[in-house]
Amino acid sequence: MTLAERKSRLFLFGKAPNKSASEVRRVIEGLLTPIKDFVQTITYDNGKEFSYHADVSATLEAQGFFAHPYHSWERGLNENSNGLLRQYFPKGVSLASVTQDEIIAAMCRLNWRPRKCLGFKTPYEVFLEDANTQGLGVAL
Repeated sequence: MTLAERKSRLFLFGKAPNKSASEVRRVIEGLLTPIKDFVQTITYDNGKEFSYHADVSATLEAQGFFAHPYHSWERGLNENSNGLLRQYFPKGVSLASVTQDEIIAAMCRLNWRPRKCLGFKTPYEVFLEDANTQGLGVAL
């Protein structure tokens, strides 16, 4: 499960044991609840694993949208971020064997990587600046 925050390019991902709607919901809520104050909208891919989208939106107090079928450019940041993730978990690698520690390490490396589009700041830096500007005092 991968999630990308548009403004800071913060990239979050987690592992669900299967693609059931309840597991996908658990992972999404687990990743986004700590930063709930920043979540305004969520754009879902089309798939039955997102059938609990209304519950997720209610829990996070965010509005949910679905991308149009076969319009991957509507989720461009997420697709690009997935490509960056493949540097750590190449296509063909069984994600079933990936550990939680490996997921956290890859997520930290990607979010501490400076980005040209952010003025060579890291996603973490931009996210924390925004959080502190809003007076939320978030620390990652």
